[in-house]
Amino acid sequence: MSNQPNPAGPNALLRLVEKPDRGRCLVATRLIKPGEVVLVDTPLLLYPSSLASLPLFCSRCFRCLPGQPFPCPTCQVARFCSRRCLSLSHPRLLCHALPSLISGNSTWPDDLLFLLSAYSLPGSSLLRLLSLHSNSRFPDESIQILHSQISSLIPPNLVPLKFSQETTSSLISKEKTNSFSLITPMNTKFDGRGVAGSRAFGLYPWASMINHDCLPNVCRFDYVDELNRENNTDFTFRAFHQIKEGTEICISYVGVTRPYRDRQRSLMKNYGFKCECDRCKIEVKWKESQRKLEDEEEEEEETGEENEEQVVEGEGEELDSDDEDFPHAYFIRYMCDCGGNLAPLPPSDGLVSEMMECNCCGDVGMDTSYHSDPNNKF
Repeated sequence: MSNQPNPAGPNALLRLVEKPDRGRCLVATRLIKPGEVVLVDTPLLLYPSSLASLPLFCSRCFRCLPGQPFPCPTCQVARFCSRRCLSLSHPRLLCHALPSLISGNSTWPDDLLFLLSAYSLPGSSLLRLLSLHSNSRFPDESIQILHSQISSLIPPNLVPLKFSQETTSSLISKEKTNSFSLITPMNTKFDGRGVAGSRAFGLYPWASMINHDCLPNVCRFDYVDELNRENNTDFTFRAFHQIKEGTEICISYVGVTRPYRDRQRSLMKNYGFKCECDRCKIEVKWKESQRKLEDEEEEEEETGEENEEQVVEGEGEELDSDDEDFPHAYFIRYMCDCGGNLAPLPPSDGLVSEMMECNCCGDVGMDTSYHSDPNNKF
């Protein structure tokens, strides 16, 4: 691990370090309280999730569109929620290509929306995007097809710097490993327009360095539809619980309620690694104990021997009571009924909040376990 200080984002709560088994990661520089904001990150790039999302969301800030949006005067396809967003517009190459993408009977892959947006970035931003870590690899044939398609959509006078099949391959790899989804609320609190799903995707340079854990210690909040929030596409990461100095900050790349095999399958397919976090190790032990129990029960049936006490003792040696309770306490306290994650509101005047907010449905309610948790006493 490197000990060179490198504060992440706009505050000095996190330090970027290098670990042999984890790569680049972010660790706490001091004790972090439950609900404390550990990182606010601004996107390096935002792009629509699909062509079907264009009539629903502003092509600049990705808020839900009002009844009378402002059309892009150039492409006449993109829509904006305000004159301000209209003046800021959207990626140049995407704007040029949209009329071709929506016309005719051709089906274009959504990856082109990302590539057209990425190639529209200024040179320095494009280089920063290309510097992000990636695990994904794609067949040369797929990249050749994608690069041929995007080449057909860019006129000679707009061909960007570093435009090549190699760069296209690298960009797709970075996107698949590091992109975040901007989710639409599952309820209808924003003018009745809430729609479940992804309205857009984004690449967030600091957030992309947060590693995975099946029991994360921070939770991501986004407030895309808040009208009074200027930087509405910024991501805010808050602590679920107390985090000690030097502890790595982790999120979950998959739903924490998913079973072990589903999580492992998704992580390997989408991110190229097998998770060996504490929770996964515990669940493997559970499975091994269960298989051992089943094997011994089968042996008892075959031999007629009664080994029930031996089985119980053996199982107790595999897992102690603390390990058995570990994941369940997390699910109860930090899971909302809607399936989202619950985290305390930010501390006020140094005091930990008794209120929990869901990062999915947005509901706020009292944390019933607040007074019994010694970590809430500061």
